[in-house]
Amino acid sequence: MSMNRPNTATLLLRCPDRKGLNAAIANLLLRNNINILDANQHTDEEHNIFFHRVYFDVSGLSVSRDDFRAQLAAECAKHDMDWQLFFADNKKRVAIFVSKYEHCIYDLLLRHKVCELNCDIPLIVSNHEDLRYFADVFKIPYFVFPITKENKREQEDKEIALLKEYDIDLVVMARYMQVLSDEMIAQFPNRIINIHHSTLPAFKGAKPYHQAFERGVKLVGATAHYATADLDEGPIIAQGVEGSSHEDTIDDLVRKGRDIERVTLAQAVRAHLDDRIIVYGRRTIVF
Repeated sequence: MSMNRPNTATLLLRCPDRKGLNAAIANLLLRNNINILDANQHTDEEHNIFFHRVYFDVSGLSVSRDDFRAQLAAECAKHDMDWQLFFADNKKRVAIFVSKYEHCIYDLLLRHKVCELNCDIPLIVSNHEDLRYFADVFKIPYFVFPITKENKREQEDKEIALLKEYDIDLVVMARYMQVLSDEMIAQFPNRIINIHHSTLPAFKGAKPYHQAFERGVKLVGATAHYATADLDEGPIIAQGVEGSSHEDTIDDLVRKGRDIERVTLAQAVRAHLDDRIIVYGRRTIVF
């Protein structure tokens, strides 16, 4: 089912589990002449937490969106629900951060061009000039902020100001080879997606393919996760793997890994754009 239809919305919920939660939400939607198109739920029995995603048609909404949001807030407060509401016509605005590696950004831009990613990409940010030609081909503004140890804070402040100026909803680190500061991550909690070229939590940090080669791994992979203050420790959204063997060189592992990185990053970005992710602690529920 397409999750990008006009006149639709998505509701994400998280709360302590108890009886009647589905009924409470369904009755609220019914009272406002809303038709449910798709619904999914999960209960974490160990922690007694209820997760719920509802996708619905709002073409017949009997009140204004603001009034509906107010009703929803009141109902959710009764059940200690954390909630998020997204209307499909409010297309998310995405900034892509990149350094010198081409494969992930090119894949994302191509997917966007053929309408596989439901978003706007109003800018690309880099610490190098190298990939400006990609931005020129796709007619996207390209901003360069060279970063050194001495100017990192100053440059990040400029980047944050730029992201706010462009009203950015999501930052995608498409092999952006800089560690973001805690201050920058705090500006976009659970709204920065990074692709790491290994199956986390294994082989963190630099040159994971070299680490994997030395360990003789039988699988090579990639991990897309939300960036947090702890490097490569954020909630995992998507992972991909491919088999490897003793015959594979480091170059073979890198080639396989880059293929997986492209697909895994795109899967994570699409899940975020389609409002299918609920973050809970250090992990995600992806519907």
